[in-house]
Amino acid sequence: MTDIKEREQHFATLKSKYQVSDYEDSSSSSHLYKVLKQLDSGKPLSESDINFLKKRKLTNILALAVDKDAASLIFDQKKHFASLKSKYGVSDYQDKSPSNPLYAILQKLDKGKRLDPIDVAWLEEHHINSWEERKLFSGKILRAYHRLEAIFYEQQYKRTGNKWNLSNGSSHWRGAKQPERALTLTENLNFDKIKENKLKSALLTTRGGAFRDIHELDQAEQCARKAIKYQPSSHHPYTLMGALCYERREYHEGDHWFNEAIKRGASPRDQDAEIKRVIKNADKDKRREVAEHLLKKDPVRYKWAKKYIVDKRS
Repeated sequence: MTDIKEREQHFATLKSKYQVSDYEDSSSSSHLYKVLKQLDSGKPLSESDINFLKKRKLTNILALAVDKDAASLIFDQKKHFASLKSKYGVSDYQDKSPSNPLYAILQKLDKGKRLDPIDVAWLEEHHINSWEERKLFSGKILRAYHRLEAIFYEQQYKRTGNKWNLSNGSSHWRGAKQPERALTLTENLNFDKIKENKLKSALLTTRGGAFRDIHELDQAEQCARKAIKYQPSSHHPYTLMGALCYERREYHEGDHWFNEAIKRGASPRDQDAEIKRVIKNADKDKRREVAEHLLKKDPVRYKWAKKYIVDKRS
């Protein structure tokens, strides 16, 4: 009897707390008691519990239950968002709200779903934080994006046989920092059976870029020169040749190839991106060499290179 009285007293306390003291049933076996205990423990209500509240028009409890469920869901989403930001290397991104577009984008990547163009544009427009220039569309997010695109184009090639998908897939494997996959995708091609010179050039250029990624510079140059032979009007293989020369410390020769690329439609930004990549992957002495060459050539355009000039005695 004592246990029953204690439960009934507890029920009465809960009814008072949740403002349903006028509910007639005071028995500890009441469905309402079960519902209030569930609600008070912070656990979600079942469908039968919600239907019970609806039938008895206990709308205030129903509203509270919905609010608690929503709060619990938001809390879980915030934890998940924080976990995904950590996984993809953007923990410094300040916005913690699950309604932020980044949360939906990271969920897509984590589920292996391709990003829409609007997602990519949003990532391009936003930075990880306010104190550095690095965009969200970089690092692990960028690599994950490229990986999914590479897989998509591989599947498209298997489905259609269109070799442009090989070129696109290879380029994306490079972006995913997996040049070996890019080389595998473009090996054993019979170029005699490919009629379109533009396609031959594109395949050779991306293959050459993958060889560059693994520091096989001679192989990369062979691909670049063949690509130029197939399509002399394309700026891409000329840009590759310029980058290869900079990798080899042949800076004046590299400038020649970069200039040829610009004549064919490349932008100075393309050239600068390739040079910055060379510097990023170089040792301190080579960084200084490249920076000195650039600043001597154009101190205004290449003012960003000043930070690589260090005292040789340091």
